[in-house]
Amino acid sequence: MTLSYVVTGFVVGILVGLTGVGGGSLMTPLLALLFGISPTVAVGTDLAFASITKVAGTAAHRYRGTVHWNIVRLLCIGAIPASIVASLALKHFGALDKDIAQIIRYSIAGSVLLTVVALLFRGRMQAWVQGSPNRQLYGTNLAVATIVSGLILGTLVTVSSIGAGAIGATLLVLLYPRLTPAEIAGTDIAYAVPLTAIAAFGHWWLGSLNWALLAMLLIGSVPGITLGSLAARAIPEKFLRGLLATTLTGVAYKLIF
Repeated sequence: MTLSYVVTGFVVGILVGLTGVGGGSLMTPLLALLFGISPTVAVGTDLAFASITKVAGTAAHRYRGTVHWNIVRLLCIGAIPASIVASLALKHFGALDKDIAQIIRYSIAGSVLLTVVALLFRGRMQAWVQGSPNRQLYGTNLAVATIVSGLILGTLVTVSSIGAGAIGATLLVLLYPRLTPAEIAGTDIAYAVPLTAIAAFGHWWLGSLNWALLAMLLIGSVPGITLGSLAARAIPEKFLRGLLATTLTGVAYKLIF
């Protein structure tokens, strides 16, 4: 079983390295479906996994100057309080309760499907926004929309561990269409670090974080992400995103039915 966790971390790491997304979208469902781990524990462990792995990504993007800290601040204003409230709600209703676990299972499926939409249609949505200046927000309206986006993402990530990657990046593309892909990625990763760390702390408080499982996943994922990143240029991005979207759709179907 230990080797299986390491292999799972390695495979997910390769996909993350190849596509830049899919960590939470794949890891959490795999832990629940393949290994029969409680959905709540799968979410908590994956959040801790994400908070650790995203630190290195943030450091790299900060060095390259591709993080917009003003946007990170606005996202965190919405996301961090939402994460705390969501953790308190899970505590109140019983995070390890079977009925709550089933609700979380469905929320994971919904988040996975949102990720599929983000993967397939992000380019078209960006073109739609860029095609007409009156569709873009500015000033106070843009700041409020960013905070609200953070609030939604904070709730989604705490409950399902999914949303900080592809969904967060898609929202940034729609709100800030003039940012480069590197700036979108850097800003998305940077705000996700405090969010996933606080959400993971909340799940540790709830007793839904498996430290041994986390260690095994990290052992596999580090070389996986490295290999995936090195191989990314050799494989067409459209093919990878299509493959990932198809896989995630199947995962969502299995979670629901």
